[in-house]
This record gives sequence, C-alpha cells and structure tokens, in this order.
Amino acid sequence: MSLTIALNRGRILKECLPLLARAGIEPLEDIHSSRKLIFDTSGGFKLIVVRGSDVPTYVEHGVAHVGITGKDTILEYGEGASFYERLDLGIGVCQLMVAAPVKADYSTGPIRVASKFVNVSRSYFEGLGRQATIIPLSGAIELAPLTGLADVIVDIVDTGNTLRANGLEAREAIAAISTRLIVNRAAQKTRFAAVQDLIDRLRQVIAA
Repeated sequence: MSLTIALNRGRILKECLPLLARAGIEPLEDIHSSRKLIFDTSGGFKLIVVRGSDVPTYVEHGVAHVGITGKDTILEYGEGASFYERLDLGIGVCQLMVAAPVKADYSTGPIRVASKFVNVSRSYFEGLGRQATIIPLSGAIELAPLTGLADVIVDIVDTGNTLRANGLEAREAIAAISTRLIVNRAAQKTRFAAVQDLIDRLRQVIAA
C-alpha cells in the first residue's frame, strides 16, 4: 500500500530529499524546478509539498498519511492533534530560543514578546509566571526589539549570526529543534505495515 508524504518546503525539503532518496524514495521529476505540488516517486509513494505550518494539518486530516516537518512546527500546532511523532530524522538541528538586545534586562515586570511561534511563546512565559503580551510577526523578527515593538523575541536560532548582526543575543533555550516524521493516527493502524516499513528504512539511512 502506497503512502502520501507531506513535505515542508524550503530548507527542510532540501535536506530531506537526499535522505528519502537513500531510502529508495525519489521523485520522478525535479521538485525544485517544478511548479507542481504533488509528485509521484520511484518507490510508489506520493509526495505533496506544502508550507511547513500546514504539514500537521494535512496529516491530521488524513490527506497525507505521513508528514516531515520541524519540531518547532509541531510544538506550535499544539497538543491533542490526531498524529503521532514517530521519528527524529536528525536534520535541521537548531534551537528555539528567547533572544534580546545585548545586556538588556527583562527579568521583571510585564514583557512584550514578538514571534511567529505565538502558542509556544505564550505557554513558555505563562510557565514562568510572567505577564507577557505576545505580538505575532511572520518575518524580520529581529527588527521588533530594535524598533521598540517588543522587548524580546522567540525564534529559531542556528548559528546566531543574524542575532549578532542586529545587536541581539540568545538567552533562554525553549526547545531543541530537529526534523521529525509524524504519522496520522488512523494511518498508523490501517497502514501499519507500510508506515513501519518507511520508518525502518529511514532509521537504517540515519544509522548509516
């Protein structure tokens, strides 16, 4: 039984395609040069390419049996979703962190937080017992503290070069992030053999 896999476009897509190829799953045409969003593969799977934030939605609703996306996306999507997180692919490794202007003190009082990770940010500061106003932003997050829009940001940090270039520094780590494989709850039961075969193949590739 073939499976449909939802893939996160962008950097994760570039990193996971070679991994899938080593597991015997290669698109029959060049994904990067095509305007198509659905691709057949040499392994009998079907790939659909969507925005990262939409991968859990396609998996939860059963349009895709399996999805590959970042842990940050899974955390933001929230608990109680109808999918299982089955495998850490070990790619796209980074940190979800609080960052602030260098030497800035935000340890007391209400705080303004800019982030595209609204749910994660709210949960994190609530857990600290902090009164936080969450300001949703979808891009150029580093600009928020520089313009006075926010005191701190919550964002993905890889090398930290962008932070440093904008006078910011990483402070608290919220979560370790990497690319994960998620499986629709119903598909885990009705297509168990196919799902497990895919996971086993990817595990072997990762181990190698």
